[in-house]
Amino acid sequence: MADNKRPESMQRITTPELAQAFIDEQLAALRAQIGDKKVLLALSGGVDSSVVAALLIKAVGKQLTCVHVNHGLLRKGEPEQVIEVFRNQMDANLIYVDAVDRFLDKLAGVADPETKRKIIGKEFIDVFAEEAYKLDGIEFLAQGTIYPDILESGPVKSHHNVGGLPEDLKFELVEPVKFLYKDEVRVVGKQLGLPDNMVFRQPFPGPGLGVRCVGAITRDRLEAVRESDAILREEFRKNGLEGKVWQYFTIVPDFKSTGITDGLRTYDWPVVIRAVNTVDAVTAEVAELDFKLMAHIVDRITHEVKGVNRVLWDLTPKPTGTIEWE
Repeated sequence: MADNKRPESMQRITTPELAQAFIDEQLAALRAQIGDKKVLLALSGGVDSSVVAALLIKAVGKQLTCVHVNHGLLRKGEPEQVIEVFRNQMDANLIYVDAVDRFLDKLAGVADPETKRKIIGKEFIDVFAEEAYKLDGIEFLAQGTIYPDILESGPVKSHHNVGGLPEDLKFELVEPVKFLYKDEVRVVGKQLGLPDNMVFRQPFPGPGLGVRCVGAITRDRLEAVRESDAILREEFRKNGLEGKVWQYFTIVPDFKSTGITDGLRTYDWPVVIRAVNTVDAVTAEVAELDFKLMAHIVDRITHEVKGVNRVLWDLTPKPTGTIEWE
């Protein structure tokens, strides 16, 4: 564990100057470790893997290959942003894998949360391994492991990173941000020039929207989660709440209720809104919001999201409720 212990002398990265010093140090370390060899990275678009990608692009350029797997459980616009930022702006070697049908077919009819997580995790590893087998000369695997991951569960993140690869795909690990806390990763990402909505992206579960489409995932209900989440995020951003509320998202449970839309009786899903503040995610308090804003969000979701006729607000703190529903 000695190699995975944050040095006591390491200063907290809180300023652009400290971030730049860290970047310079890591660029030298990455070049020394990788040399002229090739490195592979599973790029989700989250802040951790995005910062690692940006560091490696600066350090070794085209020696890095990024693989972005779209499993159909990402938030609206996220796959497009990964392609725009890393392929179009940073000129990275980016492999985009459209695996939406593959994942959703495997998940069809599966309601148990843990079974869903295991299917998503295994399928991700299988897809990533298939792409890795197509590449020649890869000797390193980069991962967005951060220090809380090491403290909580060892050096490999169970969903975001690629543990469990086949024996013949065992690479030497490259983990440039493994001693950083999440807030430090964000400072480094900002200094690297990544867009704010990527750097300050909210915490997002590894199985993505799969745990917010409660119960067995269907494509239409998954789309209702994605569209309602996009409306919620847009309204929070427009009203100055981005960065002030720790996490906010929507859930669409697997039941329906009656309603009235355009004078006609409907039998559609509810959307549940969750907005919480926390320091450590061990406990969480419900965010207090302006009622007019809440009413406006309800109006938009019920009129703009197909298959939805009701919006509920989850006002449960943690404990007794967890932050996520699954």
